[in-house]
Amino acid sequence: MKIAVSIKSVPDPEYYEKITIDPVSKRLVRDGIPAVINEADLHAIEEALRLKEACGGTITIVSMGPPAAIKQLKEALAMGCDEAYLISDRKVGGADTLATSYTLAKTLETIGNFDVVFTGSESADGATAHVPSQLGVWLKAAHATNVVHVSAEDGIVVTKQFENGRGRYRLSTPCVIGVTAKANEVRFTNVRDIMEVKNKKCVVLSAADLKDLDESRLGLPGSPSQNGEVEAIEANKECIMLEGSENEIAEKIAEILKQTAGKETL
Repeated sequence: MKIAVSIKSVPDPEYYEKITIDPVSKRLVRDGIPAVINEADLHAIEEALRLKEACGGTITIVSMGPPAAIKQLKEALAMGCDEAYLISDRKVGGADTLATSYTLAKTLETIGNFDVVFTGSESADGATAHVPSQLGVWLKAAHATNVVHVSAEDGIVVTKQFENGRGRYRLSTPCVIGVTAKANEVRFTNVRDIMEVKNKKCVVLSAADLKDLDESRLGLPGSPSQNGEVEAIEANKECIMLEGSENEIAEKIAEILKQTAGKETL
């Protein structure tokens, strides 16, 4: 079975308070902030590894991002995946989810015909949850999102989480599966796999390497959704120390609430 996993390099959540927005480009400024594999994508890798163990085959990692994202691809290879491809080109920069999914679809079509494509259901930085379904449409493949379990039972069977329950579906192949962070427990990387990374293929592609590409669909120019105005809001919070007995403090709180009634607060 040929399995692919689409992953994304995102800012480390531990540093989110340091992320700013460029007022001109209206894009995140990530300079100096470490990158990690998107959390849901780690669980997508784990599901791919389990499917490989059950059915045999190979796992190919695919990602789109700057050259520095090669580090995250090598981490995925160390988890047990077989090869990795990074599409890195200024032409694909600034892409919204539609342009991103189109580029990923063309990358997958260029490097091979896959039976199953895993993704995380959503990314930590965008959190739109659009890409798995869009990727399925571009690839003309069956697709399911918000998946919490995958098994090989006379085909690919997935369990999809809904707001008030779960449903099981059998997908024809090829298919695209968006996995949530609740799907499994990600395994630890062992020393042997880390040592074997140098023997695994890790290729950087440009837009020119992709087959049958419509460049008008790439990057910021090919994105139908564009960033609007960015307004910085200052949160001014006044701290008032209340002293006295319980009844006195209660009376002071009641007076403060009366004075602030109808006013906007942050």
